[in-house]
Amino acid sequence: MLHLIQKLFITILLFFLFCFSNPSNVIAATQSQNITPAQLEELHNLFDQALNASNNGEFANAEKLWTQIIELYPDNPAIWSNRGNIRLSQNKIEEAISDYEKAIEILPLAPDAYLNRGIAYERIKKWSEAIADYNQVIELDPTDPVAYNNRGNAEGGLGKWEKATEDYKKASELAPEYAFALANYSLALYQIGQTQKAVQTMKSLVRKYPNFADMRAALTACLWEQGKPGEAESNWVAAVGLDPRYQDLNWVTNVRRWPPTLINSLEKFIKIE
Repeated sequence: MLHLIQKLFITILLFFLFCFSNPSNVIAATQSQNITPAQLEELHNLFDQALNASNNGEFANAEKLWTQIIELYPDNPAIWSNRGNIRLSQNKIEEAISDYEKAIEILPLAPDAYLNRGIAYERIKKWSEAIADYNQVIELDPTDPVAYNNRGNAEGGLGKWEKATEDYKKASELAPEYAFALANYSLALYQIGQTQKAVQTMKSLVRKYPNFADMRAALTACLWEQGKPGEAESNWVAAVGLDPRYQDLNWVTNVRRWPPTLINSLEKFIKIE
């Protein structure tokens, strides 16, 4: 389900992915609608415009374009799901959910709309509903690493960190280069008391991705607790230089959504600072 050739919209704040359907998928879904070659070309052009606007952050314009495409081809689930993504990017959460539901109604065995609706439910802290959607994705595609990672996020929202750890581990096994899943795994390990393994995993990620601010900030908290102030300070300077939001505990708690034990460790460091 994670198509590497697709355009993927990365929601960095929540360390999620949601999927835009690509032109070939949309066109394939319209071929049974008896459209003319001219109409097919128009669809392709409109889709390119909408996707470019989406990827360039021109969300209001992108929403108008997706709406225009929906008016032409209302029975295409991929288009409804794509407009839902744009609405979610604008924090129009209920409207996004409505679009995903329409996509599911049209094509209930396609996983993308369930994945995206799960992300929308997480935005409004409907953890159980999000988990139900991720379960559906996994049932449809048991090899989807994003669904496992996101289910771990929702389980963390419910405080079920053992389950979250298992899902993050599964996601990172399915996609070894999926750094966010491995990062989440390290944070969950810290929460359940496997601090040594957590720190080892964080350090491994920082060696591979030196500009990974999340892991730099996490190492700061862990190393400070371990009585290693020099290493902690060094990682902190790097972390806030890369992303100053880690100085804001409210953001770390409610947007990035670190586990509570690690947040407490970071708070101790920041207060000393």
